[in-house]
Amino acid sequence: MTSLTKRVVADRDSSAFDCLRRVGQHSSGFLTLNEGTSRYVDPRLAGFIAYRPAGRRHAIQLCGPVAPARDRQALLRSFLRWAASEERRVTAVQLTRGDAILYAEHGFTVNQLGASYSIDLRCFTLSGTRFMRLRNKVKRARRSGVTVREWGWDEQRGARGSHQLAEIDRAWLRGKGALAKELVFMVGERNGPNARERRLFVGADGAGPLAYATYSPCFGDRPGWLYDLTRRRPDAPAGAIELLFLTALERFVDEGCGWLHLGFTPMAQLDARHELPSSSRTVTAVLRLVARHGELIYPARSQEHFKLKWAPHAIEPEYIAFAPRVSVGALWHLLRVTRAI
Repeated sequence: MTSLTKRVVADRDSSAFDCLRRVGQHSSGFLTLNEGTSRYVDPRLAGFIAYRPAGRRHAIQLCGPVAPARDRQALLRSFLRWAASEERRVTAVQLTRGDAILYAEHGFTVNQLGASYSIDLRCFTLSGTRFMRLRNKVKRARRSGVTVREWGWDEQRGARGSHQLAEIDRAWLRGKGALAKELVFMVGERNGPNARERRLFVGADGAGPLAYATYSPCFGDRPGWLYDLTRRRPDAPAGAIELLFLTALERFVDEGCGWLHLGFTPMAQLDARHELPSSSRTVTAVLRLVARHGELIYPARSQEHFKLKWAPHAIEPEYIAFAPRVSVGALWHLLRVTRAI
C-alpha cells in the first residue's frame, strides 16, 4: 500500500462533519457524508475530497474540495496524484462555478450539468396571484385530513416509527415500477452516518403516515437547510407534499433560518452562457438531448417544476468535470454509481 493510498479515510470518520461545519460552502455538502462515500485527506492539508470508486479505473467525486480556501488547490492536486497512483480517472460532479474554474485550470474538461435552487427565507412569501394554485393544493391537502409534524430522533428510530417510514419507502419504490431503483450518492438518505443531524417532517392522515421529507444542514455563506429527500405513498392526497414542504419552511422561518436550499437538478437550466472555454461540445449536445427526452433516466422536468413553483431567489449552474477528457466509461460509471441505470 502506498503512502498516498493510506490517506483515504473511513466512511464513518466523525471529523468530516466538523470539517464541513467549519469550511463547507456547497449547499449539498452534507451529501459528501453519505453511507458508502469515501473521503480523501492529505495530512499536510485541512479538509477532504469525497468520492466513490467506480470499477477499477474510475473515481467519481462529489462537490469540490471541502477545505479552507488556502488549501483547496493543493488538496485537489494531492487527490489527483493519488488517483494517478491508483490508475483511476477522476470525474467530478456538482461543482459550483468557482470549483469549475479551478478544475478547468487543472486540465479538466468542464461542462454545465444542471442547476441548484435556493430560497432566501428572509424574503419568502406565498401571497400574490402567482402562488394561487400552490395555496389551493395546500388547502386541498388540509381538507383531506393531512397534518404534518416533525419527528424527533427517538421517534424515527423506534420500532413503530422506523417500520412506518420503511413502509412509505417500499410503497414509493413500488409506485415507480418493477425496474425502479432508489438513487444514491447525489441524493439524500434517511439513515447513514450523521443521520442525527438531519430533520424529518412527516405528513399523515387518520390512517397513518403518508409521506416524509428530510432536511440536511448547510453551512458557509448561505447557512440553512437542504431539502434533500422526499418519499410519498402513491395514494397520498394531492397537495400532501406541498403541505409538508410548507410546514417545514415555515418552521425554519420561525427559527430565523436564512436559506432553504432545494438542491441540484441535472439537465436543468442548461445555458451556453454558463459554459467555460474548456467545455465539450459533445457533452453539451448529449445533455441537451437527455434534458428533452431523458425522463426515464431522471425526472428532471418534474423535479424542476416543483422547485420553480416556490419562486427560488437563487438559481445557479453546477458542473461536471472530466480528467483530462470525456470518456464513455466515465459517463457509464457515473450512471452506475448513482443507480440511474
